Amino acid sequence: MSKSEAEISKPGQNDAPRGLIRWFDRLKSLLGLRTASIRTDLEEVLAEKKVSETEFTPVERTMLQNILALEEQRIGDIMVPRADIVAVHQGIKIGELLSVFASAAHSRLVVYDDTLDDPTGLVHIRDVVAYLTTRALVDHENAERAGTSLPAGLDPRNVDLAVPLSTTQLVRRILFAPPSMPAIDLLVKMQATRVHLALVIDEYGGTDGLVSMEDIVEQIVGDIEDEHDDTEPAQIVPQADGSFVADARASLDEASEKIGAEFAAIEAAEEVDTLGGLLVLLAGRLPVRGEIIPGPGEFEIEVLDADPRKAKRLRIYRRAPERPGMQQGKKESTPAPALAPGQRDSMVRAVKAADDSSH
Repeated sequence: MSKSEAEISKPGQNDAPRGLIRWFDRLKSLLGLRTASIRTDLEEVLAEKKVSETEFTPVERTMLQNILALEEQRIGDIMVPRADIVAVHQGIKIGELLSVFASAAHSRLVVYDDTLDDPTGLVHIRDVVAYLTTRALVDHENAERAGTSLPAGLDPRNVDLAVPLSTTQLVRRILFAPPSMPAIDLLVKMQATRVHLALVIDEYGGTDGLVSMEDIVEQIVGDIEDEHDDTEPAQIVPQADGSFVADARASLDEASEKIGAEFAAIEAAEEVDTLGGLLVLLAGRLPVRGEIIPGPGEFEIEVLDADPRKAKRLRIYRRAPERPGMQQGKKESTPAPALAPGQRDSMVRAVKAADDSSH
């Protein structure tokens, strides 16, 4: 055994698996990496196509690059925005909680007290199933005396589905993290605490978003789809008449690529990321279904579907040189009045909130 291996094997000095260390030693020897700059050298090696083709498969090369890039990732960049968080009140009844789990297709749900800004923890579907099973169990001897036979010794009639979640002691701890926290640091914290869900908290203590361990792992291995994931259709779809039907969550980069560079080539596009955010900024407010908002350049944007919080589906088309009149049932919007300098920041904050809610 070499000196380095003997030192590694001493308890308390290094807890890293010896197999992993030998792999790195082999990698350094194989590629001629210098110990002091292994990260820099590995980045250079991965950037060379001739090396990656002979020493790494394309999948390995991509994963290694993603691992190196994870140091620069912040959880604010990968979080699920607040508007898409599926959460339940701590007073929800167990029966209603089961319905939420069924429709949400998540194994963990955030639990809150008053609003989402007052989280109390999370509830796991596995704990709920265990709770229901325990209460449905019946005494075999009493069942035999009564002459009853129950499948698996379970009697669903023993379960009270009207019990509030807050009285069941099923709410687990949840992690909290600022949006500036490196994703890899949160991953290590999740591993250490065995808590795989974290709420992203803004500077005022409000809930800004949600990050799961799966969200972080996907930054390394790519999208992880399971049997509950739906295949989303294209977010911007060309129509036969030359218009485009778009999801308001579609990015401006996608809009520029599919509709034309002139569509997003405006100053406002620097302040928002999605079509929904651009629409709010152009209108100066949240538009309603049926409205037609003058868009950038020769474009107009019709709101096909919306709710009180955000626009959902849009139709984008080029404005005709002379439009004879509006179709019945549609309302023409005039451009928003110019904002006073003091109102600019307030409008940008409102747009950012709408932009998050359209994800």
